[in-house]
Amino acid sequence: ALTRAFSQYFLLANAAEQVYRVRALQERPTEESWVPRTVRAVAEELGAKGLQEAVDSLDVRLIFTAHPTEASRRAVLTKLRRISDILGVDTEEGSAERRRQDRDLAELIETLWQTDELRRQRPTPQDEARNALYYLRQIFRQTMPEMLDGLREELRAHGADLRSDQVPLRFGSWIGGDRDGNPFVTAEVTRDVLKLQAETSIDLAIEVVSDLILELSVSSELTGVDEQLQQSLAEDLAHESEVDRVQQELYQQEPYRLKLGAMRAKLQATRERIRSGEGHVHGKDYGDSAELQADFDMLRDALRRHGGERAADGALAIAQQVLAASGLNLATLDVREHSEKHHEVLARLFDRVGELDRPYSELSRAERTTVLGRELGSRRPLVGSAITEDESILDDATRTTYNVFREIRDAHRLYGTSVIETYIISMTHGADDVLAAALLAREAGLVSIPGGEENRADIGFVPLLEEVSELRHAGEILDELLSDASYREIVRLRGDRQEV
Repeated sequence: ALTRAFSQYFLLANAAEQVYRVRALQERPTEESWVPRTVRAVAEELGAKGLQEAVDSLDVRLIFTAHPTEASRRAVLTKLRRISDILGVDTEEGSAERRRQDRDLAELIETLWQTDELRRQRPTPQDEARNALYYLRQIFRQTMPEMLDGLREELRAHGADLRSDQVPLRFGSWIGGDRDGNPFVTAEVTRDVLKLQAETSIDLAIEVVSDLILELSVSSELTGVDEQLQQSLAEDLAHESEVDRVQQELYQQEPYRLKLGAMRAKLQATRERIRSGEGHVHGKDYGDSAELQADFDMLRDALRRHGGERAADGALAIAQQVLAASGLNLATLDVREHSEKHHEVLARLFDRVGELDRPYSELSRAERTTVLGRELGSRRPLVGSAITEDESILDDATRTTYNVFREIRDAHRLYGTSVIETYIISMTHGADDVLAAALLAREAGLVSIPGGEENRADIGFVPLLEEVSELRHAGEILDELLSDASYREIVRLRGDRQEV
């Protein structure tokens, strides 16, 4: 009990300290915060044009991982959040508001004392994902709108701007995708985590769009009717089951509200599609974030054409940027696997084909690089559909590794290719380790480079150099990797960027 008492004390003290720090930061002059200082410094060095170029290329991605020291339950985190919210409200001593505040704090602290701090069972990857989603939801709903609005105002003060469709800050996650050394992260776990992320993100988007419905009460009787907006509404109303008929009557003279209602209906249909695993139906639901962004673009353009510039560049622009950052999955999931796992799969595949003069496992690293590069550039599949039809080709361990690539392919079909963009190869020692993963991705249908306009690479490959010797030879490893014509084509298709 004494240990728990100290633990609770430090949790509460930390919450109080965070509230105090936030107040201290808020009392500082606005120009002393990090956003104005950074924008001012860049503008002074590069000028307005250079600042705009820097902003246009800004792409920061913060990655969530399941850290072993973060074992707090969501029930505890939620109570601490509510305690912080109460402490953040100033009340006068002796007032009814202060008494109510003290009562609420006492109730929360009492309940917190009677709540288990730790789970009795080991948290699953799905539990870890829910924990990360708790923070991500708070960020997108509360922090990011204010941050984006502040950044945009500072940029405008220095002759630059933030495009409505630009995503300067995005989030990624390893939770549910980091398989290296974690046997609990299977293809099924990855599937579950992606569904959790998607449902949370779509619920967030529905809330944001619902807020806009309350705000954009623009009447066509006063501003006129926008032709493109009317055409878009006609397409939406063709799917009568997806648009509330009551809303159609209620917002008959308010086309922006009606369009936002149709967007909300499509988001709800998207959520149902993902839950059922069905395919995307154009016009009924959103296939990816780009379709949602296109609707936002149309709304903003219509507002501008009819005297609504401030509304277009205000709440609507911020909402669009927040949802551009969250997408339909809140965070991009990175998948990571140990380099040797890929070679184990390929050993069984190459040995089945029987074209090598000795077993694949006996090849040197240089020989593997040559064989893999040649095979990656060929138009034939190594084993084709037989890999799924003949269960004897792979054993349980190698099939588990290969199935992750198939799971990525299925996730792209369900959520769009932005849901998983990166495949990380841990313990990379040479170019062959990256080529091995790329070849398995090709077998699963994630990469296709037959030549010409049909070439595509739905995922990028990232070598993780973890040992000193590999770090010292990083340049040589990358030179060899990028010297392979087929792999270089993959990099070109991914925007000529090779992440390390």
